[in-house]
Amino acid sequence: MTEEVKPFTAKQEKFGRFFIKKIGSWQVRVYEWTNGRLWNTFLGSQVAIFSIKGRKTGKIRKTPLLYLQDGENVVVVASQGGMSTYPIWYKNMVANPELECQIGGDKKSYRVRRATAEEETRLWPPLDAMYAGYAEYRARIDGRREVPVMILEPIK
Repeated sequence: MTEEVKPFTAKQEKFGRFFIKKIGSWQVRVYEWTNGRLWNTFLGSQVAIFSIKGRKTGKIRKTPLLYLQDGENVVVVASQGGMSTYPIWYKNMVANPELECQIGGDKKSYRVRRATAEEETRLWPPLDAMYAGYAEYRARIDGRREVPVMILEPIK
């Protein structure tokens, strides 16, 4: 019998945000220092570094995210571990859709957009195969907010 997935408490979310921020800042440093040779995976999935302009400060913020390669596009999920709030990087992406993504030593410019319903239907199976935690995150959120799938298209 499986245990019911419940929403996080406010205390759990506060710790989760702190943990994500600390681990993320270390991961960005190591990833950039080694040109993506070290700490290029997390929880068994590939990681890229996303440089996104802050919607309030205008400063570039670097965030490590799990990603799925979909042809020439890069796909990310704004799950924030199943927390009730959207990740800051997602809000920044929506406000400033042009960004840079580093995969290994390769940096490219992208324009981001939200996946359509049809694209989400096509992308969720490979996303779940890439990282099994996404299904639990969606169950934990359980309609309290959406779990946006974001598509980054290269700027040519």
